[in-house]
Amino acid sequence: MTTRTLILLRHAKAAQVLGLADRERPLTDRGERDAKRAGDAIREAGLAPDLVLCSPSTRTRRTAELAFPDTETSFEREIYEAYPEDLLEVVRRTDDAVRTVVLCGHNPAIEELAGGDHHMRPGAYAVIEIECPWVDLWPGEGRLVARWDPKEN
Repeated sequence: MTTRTLILLRHAKAAQVLGLADRERPLTDRGERDAKRAGDAIREAGLAPDLVLCSPSTRTRRTAELAFPDTETSFEREIYEAYPEDLLEVVRRTDDAVRTVVLCGHNPAIEELAGGDHHMRPGAYAVIEIECPWVDLWPGEGRLVARWDPKEN
């Protein structure tokens, strides 16, 4: 069985702008820096994402763009305001040839999918190794192998 890797990335720090719809919130300057740092840290860990599954919100799109500028990105509306089960459903549709997927989304679903035992601040990620095909991915599958937090690194 081939090991697959799922990287759960919470969007980087977003601005609170009076009158702006939640979906349209941009990253702050710190968020822009942290998004780039997250991508650098993932590459430095030897991980090379084949695909980014991303919420269509402005802050997640920009996080993915800064972290993985050369990686194919698929914007999936189901990721915005999702429950963990919804996120797994999106990942299950991934082609079996894809080995490493980044799911760029929002809390609380990203944190809950990562196990829920550590708070995932904006820009944080968790790396989960999976021993099954994407289509067979269910809650509890996989093993958490790494975490990264922009405030701790």
